[in-house]
Amino acid sequence: MAVMRRQSLVTFDAPLCETIVDTPKPQGREVLVRIERCGLCHSDLHIQDGYADLGGGKKLDTTRGMTLPFTLGHEIAGVVDEVGPDVAAGLVGSKKAVFPWIGCGQCRDCKNGDENLCARQRFLGVSIDGGFATHVLVPDAKYLLDYDPLPVNQAATLMCSGVTAYGALKRLVDRPRQRNLLLIGLGGVGMMGLSFAQAMFKQPITVADLSPAARETALKNGAANAYDPSEPDAIKRILKETDGGFDEVVDFAGNEKSMAFAVAVAARGGKVVVSGLMGGQFTLPMVQWVYKRLTVEGFMVGTLAEAHELMALARAGKIKPTPMREEPMGDVQKWIDELRAGHVVGRIVLKN
Repeated sequence: MAVMRRQSLVTFDAPLCETIVDTPKPQGREVLVRIERCGLCHSDLHIQDGYADLGGGKKLDTTRGMTLPFTLGHEIAGVVDEVGPDVAAGLVGSKKAVFPWIGCGQCRDCKNGDENLCARQRFLGVSIDGGFATHVLVPDAKYLLDYDPLPVNQAATLMCSGVTAYGALKRLVDRPRQRNLLLIGLGGVGMMGLSFAQAMFKQPITVADLSPAARETALKNGAANAYDPSEPDAIKRILKETDGGFDEVVDFAGNEKSMAFAVAVAARGGKVVVSGLMGGQFTLPMVQWVYKRLTVEGFMVGTLAEAHELMALARAGKIKPTPMREEPMGDVQKWIDELRAGHVVGRIVLKN
């Protein structure tokens, strides 16, 4: 039997290492995909650590139900190698992106199309083995998306950073007040958000990030303005220059400082969507919340329907490619370390 090579988590809070197992054989509606690309996401770091930061010294245990060795990676694109007996054989050999946010299929959320909210989820690279490998076993063929004529690396990243940014921005599309839009945090998801926002909104797009390199890259890729949140009097200057702040804000960082900044620069009647997971604890005085008539919404990854919407936009050429860099799959731990250190601009995509 052919073997499958994986970059596996064998101990939490420790480097990944290669493991070799027999390649699984798909059953029922399962599909075996030979992986060509898999993006590296910041949430992979939380899974490797075994916890998420809740702030105040508290941690959310993310190890429950996981069996080691475990394969991370959820931004997957590749070629169908084999299908189960309940899947059309003609699918073999086709190029597909893999939607990883898979639910149980039976609960209220799943039946409503919100598998990304499922409490018994089977997220690839989060709950079941994912894409830092030569192959991945996908539970059902319906989670495969055509991506031609897109480059394979772009198709892979659309499945997490893409659908996360797209879904977060969709929460702002129909608001009556749309003078301006601010994107905070210019990692892989934030850069995707900048690209999508230019296709989804008419107003100028402003960005904010601590990294000069990230701000410079954003300006080169269509941002109208870029702010450093750590600058003295940055908030006061923003409120003056924007005539009272931003009507719409997306926080792609999701930590205590980024959320405090987001709320401070949001206009009265504005909305903040937070989709970053860097962690910490956020507090807001009730009087300030009510006085500003502020809306705050948490958001984490989109639905399968939203993934199809986004893929259609990208395939139609309506979304500009974002900065990304391809590196060998075997070097994934090196790039995890670089991402953890804040040295990555855009997205790292691992290739087999």
